[in-house]
Amino acid sequence: MANEILPLTPHPTGEQPQVATLLLPGTVSVDTYGGRVHVEWDNEGAVTPLGQLPFFIDFLKAGGLFDGWVADGPLEYRSPNAPKKRDVFGTVMLSILAGHWRYAHMTALRGDLVLPELLGMDRVVSEDAVRRALKTMDEDKAREWCHRHLDYCTFAALGEPWVLDVDTTIKLLYGHQEGAEVGYNPHKPGRPSHTYHTYMAANLRLVLEVDVKAGDEHTSSHTGPGLWALLDRIGRDRWPALLRGDAGFGNEPIMREAESRGLPYLFKLRQTANVKRAITRIMGQSGWGDAGQGWQGKETELRLTGWGRQRRIIVLRRRLSKSLAVAERDGAGQLCLGFAEIGKGHEVYEYAVLVTSLDTEILTIGQLYRDRADCENNFDELKNQWGWAGFTTRDIKRCQIMARIGALVFDWWNLFVRLANPDRHLEAITSRPLFLHAIAQKIRHAGQTILRIANPHGKARWAAQVLAEVAAFLRTIKANAEQLTDEQRWYRILSHALRKFLKGRQLHPPPRLTTA
Repeated sequence: MANEILPLTPHPTGEQPQVATLLLPGTVSVDTYGGRVHVEWDNEGAVTPLGQLPFFIDFLKAGGLFDGWVADGPLEYRSPNAPKKRDVFGTVMLSILAGHWRYAHMTALRGDLVLPELLGMDRVVSEDAVRRALKTMDEDKAREWCHRHLDYCTFAALGEPWVLDVDTTIKLLYGHQEGAEVGYNPHKPGRPSHTYHTYMAANLRLVLEVDVKAGDEHTSSHTGPGLWALLDRIGRDRWPALLRGDAGFGNEPIMREAESRGLPYLFKLRQTANVKRAITRIMGQSGWGDAGQGWQGKETELRLTGWGRQRRIIVLRRRLSKSLAVAERDGAGQLCLGFAEIGKGHEVYEYAVLVTSLDTEILTIGQLYRDRADCENNFDELKNQWGWAGFTTRDIKRCQIMARIGALVFDWWNLFVRLANPDRHLEAITSRPLFLHAIAQKIRHAGQTILRIANPHGKARWAAQVLAEVAAFLRTIKANAEQLTDEQRWYRILSHALRKFLKGRQLHPPPRLTTA
């Protein structure tokens, strides 16, 4: 019997991909408390979970924000197969808006057939494409790019009196990243981290700049260069009415530089031995004034060791009238809790000491510093809802770029939300479900594109009405201001978004402002 010769195939059976495993399953029946449900998958449906994003896209387009940001991006490819710059930056923005904090989360957007078209993108790129793109960007050009657009977004609002909050926050790291050093970390001592030095417009809750540094570079000496560079960049006519910070900034180098520049400041002082002696000295004196919220205040002058001059300090105290819980550890290191009763004839106070160059009354100064607590709310929102606690890579350059992009998208979204609700700030945990999250289906009919939105939010009707009003305002701007430049249109949009802060005044761009 002759040997049978089998025909050769370019792809033997063992090497063929299992195409069947890539197909969606058919109808699946599941039992629920509402009865049996038949479930089917549709891999070609043009739907998106961010169904109300078109209103935000309309805002970005009317202000020229997204187009200018993409066109100005320092990203260049030589390969014809490389993704488009608009696709890369659009993917990053969509991921941040969706609340992601890891590059791997971007995969959740890959199957969206609606949003890329609305943003002028071809597709949502992969997480690896985003990481490679950020790695190829020149660090200096990326910094200038982010600075230009952060300034363009916030510059117009800085003509009104505003307060500059300067502070640092910690980003914990769990790998072997560049700059992962052990520094100040009250929650997890010994854990390596990065330090985010942040500068915010307190009245508006807008981020002006963020510097990402190693974990052991957390002091005011590492914050100072970025602070003075920011002030030089925005110009003297846009400087804040007050520079404000916690106890880490109440030191001679920061205060001396602020005084030489003529910049008022308000800082907290650490309760060192000399500060405690000052508290003891004025404790028995009369003349304590009302400082608000149950606090009393008294001012004096003090010159601590290392200071070049005497400075005005405000001692604040608040009486504790309830029982106190006292925690201590025994010889075995176990935590023991005791209770102390405040009897008659005894007074127990908590103290805070402020140093300032302001000459205003104590009541105003006390309230000004209490308002600084809102800065911690900003950090909580940025880290837990806008990706600052994530998007980590081995090199610190990409961490820095993503931190600034996150700050820019944070500013964009906050200004958009203020168009809808100018009375108060809404955190992302509230504003995203209200103004962003909704199931939308794209329908094409008679040459028109229709998005049919189904929003399960309890305030869906109010949100729809408000977003329709925002769209009508932007349509009016575009219809009545065709002869205006991008800057002039943006100033009109910003004036409407900040109408409560500006008390109805219209902003006008200065002649020296350049187009971003």
